[in-house]
Amino acid sequence: MRLIPLLTAVAVSVGLYFLVFQREDLFAFARGEAQAETISTGDADKKAETPAADPSSTEAAAETQDNRIGVVVLRSQARPLDSAVILRGQTRAARQVEVRAETSSTIISEPLRKGHHVKTGDLLCELDAGTRHAAHQEAQARLIEARAQAPEAAARLEEAKARLREAQINLTAAEKLSVDGYASETRLAAARAAERSAVAGIATAEGGLETSRAGIESAAAAVASTEKEIQRLRITAPFDGLLESDTAEIGSLMQPGSLCATVIQLDTIKVVGYVPETEVNRIEVGALAGAELANGMRVQGTVTFVSRSADPNTRTFEVEIAVDNTDLRIRDGQTADIAIAAEGRKAHKLPQSALTLDNEGRLGVRLVRADHSAGFERVDVLRDTSDGIWVGGLPDEADVIVVGQDFVTDGVPVRPTYREASQ
Repeated sequence: MRLIPLLTAVAVSVGLYFLVFQREDLFAFARGEAQAETISTGDADKKAETPAADPSSTEAAAETQDNRIGVVVLRSQARPLDSAVILRGQTRAARQVEVRAETSSTIISEPLRKGHHVKTGDLLCELDAGTRHAAHQEAQARLIEARAQAPEAAARLEEAKARLREAQINLTAAEKLSVDGYASETRLAAARAAERSAVAGIATAEGGLETSRAGIESAAAAVASTEKEIQRLRITAPFDGLLESDTAEIGSLMQPGSLCATVIQLDTIKVVGYVPETEVNRIEVGALAGAELANGMRVQGTVTFVSRSADPNTRTFEVEIAVDNTDLRIRDGQTADIAIAAEGRKAHKLPQSALTLDNEGRLGVRLVRADHSAGFERVDVLRDTSDGIWVGGLPDEADVIVVGQDFVTDGVPVRPTYREASQ
């Protein structure tokens, strides 16, 4: 019989004995916590004088310690969160107008192609005048004629007034002579009839003068109408910009409302985003803002508009940022990530997995209290990033349970294992 296999069997048996029956002592020895085997005589006497610990209390403490639920806790310290409201949006032309015809005629001008730069007042479409110039000349002639008739009507009115004064003098003389018996009743009646006729003549002359004046106003309105109609033959650019579409082709028949061209202004462009109602009060008109476009370009501007009315479907508010685009590098409709300067606040950066819900469905985190029991605290999500989530509503220092938070409730004793935020 060989000696080495026998010794190996004995060693394995001893190891199994200690591992099974003396497990706690073995682990204590491995941790370097083995107790001294001998004590001094004085220590022995002192120990004899000390009352023995209650075995029942020791067992209760050990049982309580064993009943605690192990969790991993993050010691989190509140840090200043950069003062910005983050949202997504897109670029939009500062102005965009569809220039349309206001009268009927055919195009006689050569078309301009899309992308063409135009200035305010540049010709976009010119329409055939037709008989409009002749109509304008006719209206001018009628105006001249009406103005020539006005002095004649005024002279007739003055003549009627003179006749009235003469008739009034004759009537006064006839009345005095009739009182003294020197004039007959026939003469008095004739004087009164002449006075009434003069009054009627004045009314007729005044009517003629008003008709003459009305004729002048009508002729002047006709002249203005024909002038306006001639002006409508030239459709011009309302502002400096770019043609987004070709102008109407030569020979095309235009009706009132027919599209001549679409002009957009891009030298100043707007970046438009929609901010949630929880963040809208942090944004003010005039605040600095920056945006990063989908192609990597970064631009800066100022907030020019914050909507006072929420979108009924998304419950968000429109925000507009004016950005200089003199070189026209920014196009209409590009996607942009927007950051708007706002008042900063302190927040905790936690793993997204640390978030949980209470029995009422409210969002929050589980904390470790001073007595090593679990507690729930509601939080506000401020920003979601790729490496964590920023939350507010917690004290400056908080022990947040990041592993095991879904297995404990308020008041449950826990056995925390702490780790720092960098781990």
